Amino acid sequence: MRRENAKPAAELPPLELLRSFEAAARTLSFTRAATELSLTQSAVSRQIQQLEASIGVPLFERRHRALALTEAGGVMQRAVIESLERLRDATARVRVASTPRQVAITTTPGFASFWLIPRLARFTADHPLVDVRVSATLEVQELERSRLDIAVRFVPIDRGIGTALFEESLVPLCAPQLAAALRTPADLAEQTLLTVDAPPQHGAPTADWEPWLQVMGLSDLRMKNTMRFTLYTDAVAAAVAGQGVVIGRLPLLRELLQTGRLVGLFGEGASSRRGYFIESSRRAAGNADAQDFMRWLRAEAEAAERT
Repeated sequence: MRRENAKPAAELPPLELLRSFEAAARTLSFTRAATELSLTQSAVSRQIQQLEASIGVPLFERRHRALALTEAGGVMQRAVIESLERLRDATARVRVASTPRQVAITTTPGFASFWLIPRLARFTADHPLVDVRVSATLEVQELERSRLDIAVRFVPIDRGIGTALFEESLVPLCAPQLAAALRTPADLAEQTLLTVDAPPQHGAPTADWEPWLQVMGLSDLRMKNTMRFTLYTDAVAAAVAGQGVVIGRLPLLRELLQTGRLVGLFGEGASSRRGYFIESSRRAAGNADAQDFMRWLRAEAEAAERT
């Protein structure tokens, strides 16, 4: 079509006039429309008059204490309702599309570093549109207040809440170059103890070692010297570097054993009577991605157990 023959686009009335018209046409009352729109009755009446003037036809019949739509008013009402519905639908689609899909999880630094993060790429590969936010902290975060979906808690077995992921067992670990000199538990007396500072309520300065020492009948064992760390991840790094013997928490450190970076000592481990539990918040119930993440955690734990 040649430009000079094209019909000029009709000028649209201001949107606020159409909103007032839609409310008045639906309620057939300027007063009720004004209440709904938080305007005065006279303001709504003026806006309707402006709209009628802009399109050149009356939209309402003003009767005694009543309104009725004219034929033109009925045509406009149907067009305005359809247009507003399309705008609402488009806004909802845009809002959903722009809302990031996210799973927020809190857990201990040890679980995050040694178990979760090495596996996390498998989840993100299957869920490329989902952002995973990991809060690795020793602080016990309250899920609802912190706007978190999931917690993997490390707690005594009899105090676990939620789905059990796995229980923990303990075994001393060291770098391969130290292992040859450690044939019996008594040989530990000549080694450096790598341990983690325990909260004051735990009492013993070697609380992370205590379950294993008790099972082995070595409660009085004293090593040559001690290196203390705030985080378990740092104690493990020192063990990998050959600086001493750390208590190995399995299955967290299973990969370090499988790759030979650390060596287990003195046979089977001892139960710590603690484990990891999956706890979810109320917000997670409405988050399909959080539900997928929890199923993935359980599947990963089951697969690790089989191997």
